[in-house]
Amino acid sequence: MNGDINLPREAVITERIQDSQDTFTMRLSVSGVDRFSFLPGQFNMLYLYGVGEVPISIVPDGDSHNSFDHTIRVVGRVTNGLGELQPGARVGIRGPFGRSWPIDMAKGRDLLLVTGGLGNAPLVGVMEHLVKQRDEFGHVDLLHGVKQDAELIWHDRYQKWATLPNTRVLLTADNPSPDWSGSQGTVVDLFSQLSITPQNTTAMLCGPEVMMLAAIERLRGMGVVDSNIWVSLERNMQCGMGKCGHCQMGPKFVCKDGPVFCLSEISGYFGKKGI
Repeated sequence: MNGDINLPREAVITERIQDSQDTFTMRLSVSGVDRFSFLPGQFNMLYLYGVGEVPISIVPDGDSHNSFDHTIRVVGRVTNGLGELQPGARVGIRGPFGRSWPIDMAKGRDLLLVTGGLGNAPLVGVMEHLVKQRDEFGHVDLLHGVKQDAELIWHDRYQKWATLPNTRVLLTADNPSPDWSGSQGTVVDLFSQLSITPQNTTAMLCGPEVMMLAAIERLRGMGVVDSNIWVSLERNMQCGMGKCGHCQMGPKFVCKDGPVFCLSEISGYFGKKGI
């Protein structure tokens, strides 16, 4: 995407989807751009005019080249304002920013994707890549957990991914309703259903840090080394370019050096209070 990344580009909301009570998806098209290119795991700085900016993961919109999604949970002033917008409204975007998931490095290997809450958004791009290039990878396990089953979004995507060859999708809820068809418990509880080859497995994790730390402990116990574990982190990212310093973690800037990190790069900083 050409232009000054310090300045927001105009994007038009072409569709708005209410995913759950507090979560919605904006489908955007960038004005004057035939193709909006990004890699799985990257994010945009999404700007609500006159209010402020927030970092949001980019979710691919199927086969569209110019249309893409931002799935947003309403948690503050900017996201509340974005949630009130309807199709036809305009927002600003800067990006894409950040390092993506190591898809090329993982080719030929088994994949274990572990997500929680809205942590599934950064990994949608990986799964959509698998839809098109399934033969590039070995066995795939996708584990996703939510607190309440009403919080689960993208039912159609999970059903589609579950039909891919040599692919297993496991869903769980901490406190499910009586009609829930998945497992009960945390996403880490699903590890008991896994049978992996640790030397040939690349793990990709995204979600609450407490969940990722618990998953990392289990993965290490199963023989997966830190160099084969990748995490996507969230911090207070306000510029997207490593200039403002708000997202610094040790010597790293999450917006610029991440948000996707190999665990071996950050094992001395990740999960440590005050860093």
